[in-house]
Amino acid sequence: MSDTPFGFSNPDDDPERKKPGGESGSSANDPFGFLTGGAGGAGGFDPSQLGQMLSQLGAMFSGMGQPGSQSGPVNYDVAKRLARQQLGSSVTPVTEGTQRAVTDAAHLAELWLDAATTLPAGATKTVAWTANDWLEETLPTWKRLCDPVAEQISGMWTSTLPEEAKQFAGPMMGMLSQMGGLAFGSQLGQALGQLAKEVLTSTDIGLPLGPDGTAALLPTAVSEFSAGLERPESEILVYLAAREVAHQRLFVHVPWLRQQVLGAVEDYARGIRMDFSAIEEAAQGIDPMSLSDPSKLEELLSQGTFEPQTTPEQKAALERLETLLALIEGWVEVVVTDAVGDRLPGAGALAETLRRRRATGGPAEQTFATLVGLELRPRKVREATALWRRVTTDAGIEKRDGVWAHPDLLPDSADLDTPAAFIDTLIGGGTTAFDDPLAQLAETEAREKLERDQKTEGSGDGPAKGDDA
Repeated sequence: MSDTPFGFSNPDDDPERKKPGGESGSSANDPFGFLTGGAGGAGGFDPSQLGQMLSQLGAMFSGMGQPGSQSGPVNYDVAKRLARQQLGSSVTPVTEGTQRAVTDAAHLAELWLDAATTLPAGATKTVAWTANDWLEETLPTWKRLCDPVAEQISGMWTSTLPEEAKQFAGPMMGMLSQMGGLAFGSQLGQALGQLAKEVLTSTDIGLPLGPDGTAALLPTAVSEFSAGLERPESEILVYLAAREVAHQRLFVHVPWLRQQVLGAVEDYARGIRMDFSAIEEAAQGIDPMSLSDPSKLEELLSQGTFEPQTTPEQKAALERLETLLALIEGWVEVVVTDAVGDRLPGAGALAETLRRRRATGGPAEQTFATLVGLELRPRKVREATALWRRVTTDAGIEKRDGVWAHPDLLPDSADLDTPAAFIDTLIGGGTTAFDDPLAQLAETEAREKLERDQKTEGSGDGPAKGDDA
């Protein structure tokens, strides 16, 4: 699997073009003659080169799926099929007893959490998922995360073609788009198939991947995770259930949080840029037939030429995302620790195991890096945990949870490094921002509910006069 998003490959890579008679022309530095509009060659833009490229791409992707089933930049039918092939027929179905054990663990965890946070229970149902269930239930969110990446890359290839190439290739752009969708779908399917075997809960990688208000655990993965630990599996199940329902409390009762997290990932994806001068240089001297050989393609990709360039926009989005994920994970760890207390003797060891699992870049982090192009490792989780612990001790549970009333109230990256000023402000440093954060949270929820009710009433009898149908 490539280490770059979707295994970035460049359909414009082509060999050194030759003049009739075998002499190298001045277009040797111009793969396909596209980048300069064919001006370097005696005959200008050569349509046959585009046909050759399409033939090679068609051979590469033949047998992967039917292009006609694709709508959008990624062929998700191919992705699902390949992911299910990886999972095979060995997926253990959820028994009634297993579902009951998961439900009981979550119910017990909810009772304990009530005393550790002011945020009420957020999950409206608790389910036990198989790996196939996880794949099906989280795919809508993966579409939202992956489409911006695929759209960016597809648009880049098209934008590099000169106008005469675009005019000639116009009718064939749909085919190129479908081939790109197959490539992206293939990479996505391989990655999700691997990830589905490893995740423990719906929020295991820190993102709200599942449906709103659904707490989900994957019993098979939990059993495999428990096998190497010196604690009863039932205890581990309750601890993981506590983490899952704590995440649900936060994502359900902080209405802006889900959009803020997923929006930061989308912003990162939209900031992707490619170094086309490096791509053109890498394409010089490539054997034209090598493009149909997967091993040659893999060798070309491994050179790093097609890795996206980090932009200032991406750096800003990444910092926002890392800080927000660290704050979420730190809050969950503090709340769960307080909730389980001495009830689960191995809670401290389990928390450390999960921290190390994330910090060392396990399958979840590696897979997400492949899919979206960033490392989903909130490096400041320990600092965020320490900050929430100090806030809990110095300001109390109500003020701590009230900080989630608005994104502007949250500590930033600098606060994680030096939390003293933030805590001083929170406990009465002369500002009114934190005077009654719980009232602000209630006001925010009431406003959101009113807006939803108004939308519902407005759409009850169909579009209003003058609205678009």
